[in-house]
Amino acid sequence: MSWNLDTSHTHLQFSVRHMMLSKVRGAFEKFSGTVNFDENNPAATSLNIEIDAASINTRDPQRDGHLRSPDFFNVEQFPAITFASKKVDVTGDTTATLTGDLTIRGVTREVKLEVEFLGFSTSPWGTQNAGFEAKTRILREDWGLTWNVALETGGWLVGKEIDINIEVELVKQPAAVQA
Repeated sequence: MSWNLDTSHTHLQFSVRHMMLSKVRGAFEKFSGTVNFDENNPAATSLNIEIDAASINTRDPQRDGHLRSPDFFNVEQFPAITFASKKVDVTGDTTATLTGDLTIRGVTREVKLEVEFLGFSTSPWGTQNAGFEAKTRILREDWGLTWNVALETGGWLVGKEIDINIEVELVKQPAAVQA
C-alpha cells in the first residue's frame, strides 16, 4: 500500500560533537519520498527518500554555509542525499531493522536503522496515518566528509560519529481505481 510522507510532521535530525564537548544539532528541512508500507507484512515494506542537501539547518547561517561548501556536503556538485531501502527485518512486535543504501556526496554505503512503529491514527480529516521513529549512528568519514581541525588540547573540532534521529508520519493513499 502506498503512503506519503507527511513532511510537516516528519523530522530528519542529526547531532555531532563539537570540540569534544557539546553536540551540534541540525535537521534537513526539504525532502520527499515514496513509501510502500505493508501493514500485514512489515518485512515487505520499502522506501526511497531524497533529501535536499542545501536545506541543512543548524540554526547558525555561517555554519550552514560551511556545511553546504565543498568541505562538507558540496551541494553544488551533490545536491541530494538519498536513502533506498533493501530489506526490513522484524525484530519485535513494534520494532524492526531497516537496511538500506545511504548516498552522500556520491558515496553509497549500507546503513541499518533501528525502527520503532508508534501506531496508527485516523486524523480529523479522515486520513489514516502511521508513525515511526528510527535512529542510527554513522561515521561521516565513510562518506568523504573528512574536513576537520585538530584541537590543541587533543581531539577534533568536529566529531566523527553522527547520530541520526528520524521521526516519520505517513498518510495512507487511497487505492487506485481500476479502469
